[in-house]
Amino acid sequence: MTRVTTLPADDAACGWYHTSAPRRAKESHSGEKKTRWAVIGAGFTGLAAARQLALNFPDEEVVLIEAQEVGFGTSGRNAGFAIDLPHDIGAKDYIGDINIAQSTLKLNLLGQSILRSLVEQHGIDCQMHACGKYQGAIEDRGVAVLDAYRSGLDKLGQPYEVIEGKDLPDHIGTSFYRKALFTPGTILIQPSALVKGLADSLPSNVTLYENTPITDFEYGDKVVLGHRNGRITADKLVLANNAFGMRFGFLQRTMLPMFLYASLTRPLTAAEQAQLGGKPFWGVIPADPFGSTVRRTPDNRILMRNSFSFNPNQQPKLHCLERFVRNHRLSFERRFPMLPDVDFEYTWSGSLALSQNHKGFFGQLAPNVYGVLCCNGLGVTRGTVTGTLLADWIAGQRNEQIDFLLDTSGPNKVPPEPFLSIGVNATLWWGQMKAGKEM
Repeated sequence: MTRVTTLPADDAACGWYHTSAPRRAKESHSGEKKTRWAVIGAGFTGLAAARQLALNFPDEEVVLIEAQEVGFGTSGRNAGFAIDLPHDIGAKDYIGDINIAQSTLKLNLLGQSILRSLVEQHGIDCQMHACGKYQGAIEDRGVAVLDAYRSGLDKLGQPYEVIEGKDLPDHIGTSFYRKALFTPGTILIQPSALVKGLADSLPSNVTLYENTPITDFEYGDKVVLGHRNGRITADKLVLANNAFGMRFGFLQRTMLPMFLYASLTRPLTAAEQAQLGGKPFWGVIPADPFGSTVRRTPDNRILMRNSFSFNPNQQPKLHCLERFVRNHRLSFERRFPMLPDVDFEYTWSGSLALSQNHKGFFGQLAPNVYGVLCCNGLGVTRGTVTGTLLADWIAGQRNEQIDFLLDTSGPNKVPPEPFLSIGVNATLWWGQMKAGKEM
């Protein structure tokens, strides 16, 4: 058996988790278990894969294994944007190759459609609103990004609206931004509430074990997964645990475990809501990738999300949490001077897996082992659709979208340490310095 050297261990104060409806976690596994299918990771990708495997193989049990509690980990810690549009940061117009962009758009739209259908079918209360998103800019560099992205959207034939700074307070309350590009296709969600709801509406032939971190594994004719209280033996394994896939022996030195930091305010009072003005809920993403993502939620809180750290051991850094909350405070005060007495109630970090070439993995990793790994920050829609399509492909189905994913080259290799950490940390420092007021 090969040991898993690092286990998921997120910090405690995730605002999305604590403000979503509580649920009773499923029991952890103990003893011996044999199953046809095992899926590791009960985030968006793993939930989708387990659900679709169960539907494709209704007479077979699917075991879904989560190291922590559903909704507490990575999928419950993002900013809650289910985005439809492709966004290739390596292309001048942020769209790039039109054929790839069109295929990516189809995937994202399918992911949105799957989520919408499940929310409606199971009555999941996750503050889902198809209200679009604003991409806001303050400095000249940011405005240039918006102009470039407009040309890419024209090429892709997608609608948008340019909103000048003087008109933005009617939309988002603040006059901080010079210009924004509004695109109507984004869906906003409460991510932890959605993940909890998806877990509690799985088909009856899915067995979910929570708080069951896998500590060792063995591959062969069967896959054996060990943990402190027992062992699970499966015919087939699906890895849906993002950068932790490297800890299970695959895609070594390809995924960069990055952590992003967020804070969520207390609910605004009625007087503060009136002082802010604008629409009752909205989301803003930054023109600069190192800038701030901002949301006003349906329960009248403000989310601030910015600041990165590179955590190669995949563990949160509490000193970064303490340091970056000051960035959130400054970013909030710049945007919302009319709300001087609104404090943050929660501050947390959340991990994502990035690759140097912005590509993920979809397919077979080894005999009896499959995976969807490396989300590149698009876990809500992309994780949902790729988890679903992987289960379809395993069941023998083929279509244009599956072929597109199988043809993707996957994440490329990164330099060895210590050069990797030196390079990544220098890039993060310089990127956040250049972001200026966009942060």
